[in-house]
Amino acid sequence: MITGKTSCGYEYSIEKYKFDDMELMDMLGDLEENPFLMGKVIEKLIGKEERKKLYDLLRTEDGNVPVEATRKTIEEIFNSDKTSKNC
Repeated sequence: MITGKTSCGYEYSIEKYKFDDMELMDMLGDLEENPFLMGKVIEKLIGKEERKKLYDLLRTEDGNVPVEATRKTIEEIFNSDKTSKNC
C-alpha cells in the first residue's frame, strides 16, 4: 500500500499493484495525444469514489474542478518517493 498526502491536502492510499498495470501505462502514453483521458487515468488509479473525493477537494467556489490543479495532484502522486521505489 502506498500512502501519502499531496500539497493540496489530498490523502491517498493506493495498492502497489495499481502502478504495475499495462492498461494504465497505455492510458498514460495516450494522454499527450488525448488529454481527455485524464479522468479515466485517475479513475483507473484511485477508483470512482476517490476520484470524486479528489474533485470535491479541488472544486472552486463556482463548482469548477481546475484541470491544472488536478494534473498537478496526480503528478505528485506519481512522482512521490514511495511510488517511484515501487514501480
